[in-house]
Amino acid sequence: MAYMLAVGLQGGKRAAVKAILGIATGMSIYAAAVIIGLGRIAETHPHLLTALKLLGGAYLLWLAITTVRHARAASAVAKVRAGRWYLRGLMVSLTNPKLILFFLAVLPRFTGNASDITMQMALLGAVNVTTELVLYGAIGVLAGAFHTRFTTSRRAGTVLNYVAAAVYALLAGFIIIDAIL
Repeated sequence: MAYMLAVGLQGGKRAAVKAILGIATGMSIYAAAVIIGLGRIAETHPHLLTALKLLGGAYLLWLAITTVRHARAASAVAKVRAGRWYLRGLMVSLTNPKLILFFLAVLPRFTGNASDITMQMALLGAVNVTTELVLYGAIGVLAGAFHTRFTTSRRAGTVLNYVAAAVYALLAGFIIIDAIL
């Protein structure tokens, strides 16, 4: 949610839509992985999840550093190429092991007496991804409505970049601390 707020404010509505599509793609990959049984690897090798957490924290830290560099540059708001918002969203999603843990813990509990467990889990995964897409996409798009207020002023754009960098850095910190503890 914090990431989508930062993206919407920093890049606008289109950036938020592209980022949430990237996140939804990553979530779909994790849901599919759990459905076909790759989630068992995560259960038997928890150190892989720790490594994934650290990778995710490092990626968010890199985004924070890059955003600070843009804040110091001459442009009021960092210019991110159109496709980059999607790739950033995808990377944020794929480097978040909590997603796979969510799918591992939640999806199997709602299969009930389904005759085809795989199909039931696929349906549940699709419903979850769609719900997240709509919810977080709306948050990003609403934040994007305020984007123009920040792009009309060089000072406001610089402040926005520092705020976005702080959000990325805080998220990275939480993820890294969670991985270490």
